Formats: sequence, C-alpha cells, structure tokens
Amino acid sequence: MAEIEGQLQPRPEPRRSFTEEFKREAVRLAAERGDVSAVARDLGINESVLNRWKRQLQQEAEHPGSQSRPFPGRGNARDEEMTKLQRDNARLKQDNEILKKASEAIFDGRVGIFTNRPL
Repeated sequence: MAEIEGQLQPRPEPRRSFTEEFKREAVRLAAERGDVSAVARDLGINESVLNRWKRQLQQEAEHPGSQSRPFPGRGNARDEEMTKLQRDNARLKQDNEILKKASEAIFDGRVGIFTNRPL
C-alpha cells in the first residue's frame, strides 16, 4: 500500500500482456457467441479492450500489409526505420557526451594543449 497525504492507497496492479493468439481467440469467441460483454467477463478483461482488439483485427483484414502484425508490442518497434533512428539518436547522444567531457578537460587545463606547463 502506498501512503498519500496520510491515507493508505492500494497500489495499482501491473499491466497484463496477452499473446496475439489469445487476442485472436478472444475476438473469435465474441463473434461466435455474439455477446462481447459476456466473453470479456469470462476472460477477465474489460469489454473495451476486447472491442479494441476486434477493431484492430478488422482494420488488418481491410488493409492487409499496412502493418506487419495487428497487435504490435512486447517491446518491438512497429517500424524498422524508427528502431534505426532511435539507435542512431542514442549513439549521437553518447558522442555528444564524450565531446562535452573532452572539451571540459581541455579548457580546465587537465589536458596539455592549453596549460602553461610543458608537455
């Protein structure tokens, strides 16, 4: 329990993750039974979650190939280009930090070019 302004508050439950197979099966069951709310209740998920999965599968069926998978996730980027850009950005940030430290060392006199002492 977390304490907020002297009151005990319940900690939020961690997010659950579901496999693509589970999502497809849940949507299939809802379509088969015709009762989304009952299927959601039986599976222990919110009805809005099941409706979102249903919409995602319908969009994938209407526009095949627009995404590699209808349920991206599990830490995988949806787009290879985005992954490449994130990797390049991280490398450039690291290079920038190295250059900052080097310039501080040079101008603080810790490296010989701008010091009065002989090398």
